[in-house]
Amino acid sequence: MKKCMDADNLHRRLRKIVGQVQAIDRMVDEDIPCEDILSQINAAKSALHKAGQVVLEGHIRHCVLDGIRHGDAEKTIEGFTKAVERFSNMS
Repeated sequence: MKKCMDADNLHRRLRKIVGQVQAIDRMVDEDIPCEDILSQINAAKSALHKAGQVVLEGHIRHCVLDGIRHGDAEKTIEGFTKAVERFSNMS
């Protein structure tokens, strides 16, 4: 699967998300106002959604394209449909 996506980009995004979540945890201990914490949670959620887009784009550009060109188109479409369904359930 590593060949299917921009792994460096994805790792960079995930490290940033981990930092965001750790900052949120510190905010709770520092008694930061709830609306500020919610704002940071929303930012982390958006960052996770973007990471999902990176994975889905890589899946389309590599796995789906390769599957249609060299494999079983029906199986590829089935896998693509499942990937889109999982991505759409992330919200």
